[in-house]
Amino acid sequence: MESIEHFALANEPMLRLGAFSSIFVAMMLFERLAPRRVLTLPRVGRWTHNLALFGLNSLVLRLIFPAAAVGLAQLAIERGWGFFNHVEWAYGVEILLAVLLLDLAIYWQHRLMHVWAPLWRLHRVHHADLDFDLTTAQRFHTIEILLSMVFKGCVIVVLGPSLLAVLVFEIVLNGMATFNHANVRLPEAADRMLRRLVVTPDMHRVHHSVVQRETDSNYGFNLSLWDRLFGSYTDQPEAGHVGMTIGIADFRKIDQVERLPGMLAMPFVSHQEEASSET
Repeated sequence: MESIEHFALANEPMLRLGAFSSIFVAMMLFERLAPRRVLTLPRVGRWTHNLALFGLNSLVLRLIFPAAAVGLAQLAIERGWGFFNHVEWAYGVEILLAVLLLDLAIYWQHRLMHVWAPLWRLHRVHHADLDFDLTTAQRFHTIEILLSMVFKGCVIVVLGPSLLAVLVFEIVLNGMATFNHANVRLPEAADRMLRRLVVTPDMHRVHHSVVQRETDSNYGFNLSLWDRLFGSYTDQPEAGHVGMTIGIADFRKIDQVERLPGMLAMPFVSHQEEASSET
């Protein structure tokens, strides 16, 4: 197992990039072949700015946290930090449990982003996208990305998971976020079957509704279990997936919600300032 973990640590950026690129291209083709909704804005403009924010975040994250989550897991192992470094369990069981606990932690982090106003001001950059497709999964404010890394780091220190568990979780989290933000139509039977276990695009799209009670539901990125278990599950949007409005009611101005400078400034702009800028 040491050789596997050494390989994971040495090749973490390449492995993550390879997995992300493959899933991104696959879902991009899926969106072309079976779109769920007609997009309201030209794809080129939205994609340019959403992916520019993603590129900026990736650069800043690597500059500030060069070792990323896998490197922190290695440090925890070396220092004997965390629960899993003090128990002797089967390697496979430890990986499965660590991935589940990390996913649960991200679920509650996401809920906190919605209930605490300072964090919501950051997180609304993600929700303000006027369309919903695989690039929506990449648009988070830079400060939120950094805070998320700090939160994830704290969880890793407490848990002390293996390198492989952290790498698997990171790849699954990024891949599932791309999948469940995709503008794709799954057969109804397939969606019903899949969402018993994982978050599907139709399930997560509800979370991006302009209707507040729908926005405040379906927080999961990977497993649908957490929303069902903690009472935050909404099956379908009230207006239907084609008729629902995506985004935030108070932020509808293109320059603010679909351009990189506006997205970066959005946490520092109040609803009142947004309203006055349109008059």
